[in-house]
Amino acid sequence: MDEHRWDSLWIALGAKAPQGSFDELVSLYTEPHRRYHNVSHILAALNHFDSLKGLARRPELVEFSLWLHDAVYDPRATDNEAQSADLAERYLVAVGLGHLIAEVRRLIMATAHTSPSEADDAGLVVDIDLSVLALHPAGYAEYTRAVRQEYQWVPDVLFQAGRSKLLQSFLAMPQLYSHPTNIAAWEDTARKNIKSELRSLTPASCVDVAP
Repeated sequence: MDEHRWDSLWIALGAKAPQGSFDELVSLYTEPHRRYHNVSHILAALNHFDSLKGLARRPELVEFSLWLHDAVYDPRATDNEAQSADLAERYLVAVGLGHLIAEVRRLIMATAHTSPSEADDAGLVVDIDLSVLALHPAGYAEYTRAVRQEYQWVPDVLFQAGRSKLLQSFLAMPQLYSHPTNIAAWEDTARKNIKSELRSLTPASCVDVAP
């Protein structure tokens, strides 16, 4: 993670980065239980953002939300997005940017993936977050292994059921991605990957499993 980029983002937002915020984020994203929701995930998201920021109405808020959207991640919890949004709020309040809280919270909470996204800034954050679903087969297999490691405390039969439920909810969406550029680039591959993974899973009682 690049501290200079973090500081530059805050200048674009209209303030200096809160003291200690970069080090706190690095500490969070390098927690030992993280195998997928870690620094590599955020760097990949920022790389996608760099090529897609022309789609954003408020690119500085999209980028900020990508930095923060998985800052709090406990695989045993069900409110990680809300807690990550709370951290973003704390940072914004600390430097007098409270007027940005509502929009940033909307963008971060969109990554809970509870409903299809619109082709707006929240949709762009979601598109980028779900870009992993469209990796080439070897990369997708590595991603699924990393997610399983984050849920190593869940018995196989329950993990498989929870993961199947999540993947089926994705397939039921009219589109996984919201912006036409991303639909064209990722939709078909993502659906093929999801269907392939589903064939490898065994139905059973379910437990929620994060994307």
